[in-house]
Amino acid sequence: MGPFVFRLRSDMAAVADGIELLYAGHELAADEDFADFTVTVAPGAGLRRWIRPQARFLFDGRPVFEPLPHGQAYPLLEWAMNWCISGYAHQFLVIHAAVVERSGRALILPAPPGSGKSTLCAALVHSGWRLLSDELTLVSRVDGRIHPLCRPVSLKNASIEVIRRFAPAAVFNRISHETAKGSVTHMKALPEHLAQVDVPAPARWVVFPRYEAGSPTVMSERSRALSMIELARNTFNFAALGRSGFDLLGDVVDGCSCHDFRYSQLPEAIAAFDALAAAP
Repeated sequence: MGPFVFRLRSDMAAVADGIELLYAGHELAADEDFADFTVTVAPGAGLRRWIRPQARFLFDGRPVFEPLPHGQAYPLLEWAMNWCISGYAHQFLVIHAAVVERSGRALILPAPPGSGKSTLCAALVHSGWRLLSDELTLVSRVDGRIHPLCRPVSLKNASIEVIRRFAPAAVFNRISHETAKGSVTHMKALPEHLAQVDVPAPARWVVFPRYEAGSPTVMSERSRALSMIELARNTFNFAALGRSGFDLLGDVVDGCSCHDFRYSQLPEAIAAFDALAAAP
């Protein structure tokens, strides 16, 4: 997936089914290729295989998280892969944000849970924008460009039906219920986006979205200084990279126009972003 190779081990049917559906278009690494991460999703040990069965995540053969219910095995895999990248991929500045691309320029969408970030990202990628990542913006420490992951988009609760109606052709995995985030599923990346998984893009816009029921669609300018501060809060390895991370994030913000965005209607939101992309 993009700059990473994952070696995945699992004998759980839900994991196999999810990989077959959502990652069928991804390139399979050769046996001799170096794997950046080796991850295992396994059933619970002992009686937990049969009584209130569980799913466990192992990183390099070692347990990392508390086990989850068996029915949450597939979202556990996706969350665990995010954990691997955000915790260890220090060749990038890793921002907790969705990122999409239009006409060779990248739009960063940082936002806290519940802001409508993933819903907006899913709608944009079905409206002419290229998916780079739903969760992790990877800024190269070499050239400052954003490198794609192009993994499935995570959607939860009411957002699932919203995107089903907005993009009837979208492909979804089965829904996992009663997770820590509610009902969760993942939307498959489009084949034409996967075909460009090795094509990075420079950042051009940073937009902080927020869904507010009944709100008019409003795109307003935001100061670069405040945007820099908020992006730093949303960067997993900002402190670990020290001065180089600070300088790189500053370069990203200097090259972008920064905005706050409020919306309640997806068609109006898409039109607002299309207008942003078309502006000089």
